[in-house]
Amino acid sequence: MKKFTSLGMVLVLLFLVACQDSKSIKSQKFLLNTIVTLDVECDKDTLDGAFSLCEKYEKLLSKTIKESDVSKLNESNTFIKVSKPTKYLIDRSIYYGNLSGGKFDITICPVSNLWDFEGTALPDKDEIAEALQNVDYEAIRIDGDSVFTGDKQIDFGGIAKGYIADELLKFFKKKNVKNGIINLGGNIMVFGDKEKKIGIKKPFSDNIISATLKVKNKSVVTSGVYERYIEKYGKIYHHILDPDTGFAVKSDLFSATVIGKNSLDCDALATVCILEGLEKAKKLIENTDDIEAVFIDENNKLTYTSGLKKKDGYLILK
Repeated sequence: MKKFTSLGMVLVLLFLVACQDSKSIKSQKFLLNTIVTLDVECDKDTLDGAFSLCEKYEKLLSKTIKESDVSKLNESNTFIKVSKPTKYLIDRSIYYGNLSGGKFDITICPVSNLWDFEGTALPDKDEIAEALQNVDYEAIRIDGDSVFTGDKQIDFGGIAKGYIADELLKFFKKKNVKNGIINLGGNIMVFGDKEKKIGIKKPFSDNIISATLKVKNKSVVTSGVYERYIEKYGKIYHHILDPDTGFAVKSDLFSATVIGKNSLDCDALATVCILEGLEKAKKLIENTDDIEAVFIDENNKLTYTSGLKKKDGYLILK
């Protein structure tokens, strides 16, 4: 499932500093191409059920699993019936594509496939130019519960983990689980009556915290340019790609941390903020209800939106 996280999805950006509660069970598994950590007050059967839910969505939404909805869409040249989660994610992806003026584009897949951020080689410029001809989320068509991608290839990397975190929260609530922390490789959901502390990592550093949030019943998602990149010729080529150029987007933001109740929205908005840059990102978040954000710019300067304030060294919601 290597390419699940190819568009704007950054792993392990948030360092959880809250202590584990004595009543909770903490367990980890490698799923969704990341470390999934569940720290919840529940029994083992409920915890196992939550991990099974992650596996279900991985099989449904990964573009590298042959029988997934995404693989079927990417291999089809006509309308095919998809599941409700897949259609919902496509709907929301189109919404964020429109919101960002096309910068958030789930059809970036042909371009992102050319980049190997575990290596050192840069893709050929001509290959990127050719791949860009097949990037256009506006080609996607929806008819009832059927979808046609317009011969484009899609990748939910910038939005899927947020959706899965939301679904895990619904699952735990149905099981009457009162408190817990869902951590999908840095995509964090805190629920219950216990306030938790979440540290925002300083970009391009080892275990240095730029700021610490105190939150309750919120999702916290960070997107940043420093977790997956190639450094060559004195330049950083990071993984958040501009669908206009096929290269790393030119942004004055190193990271954007978005706080809200809905993890899908936080997930997508964190990526959109990097794509838009600091000023547009601030304006976007300030005009979005029930959403706040913390930005770290290219000079490592911290900026946060008006719904946050500093108290006793922590950032808290007003």
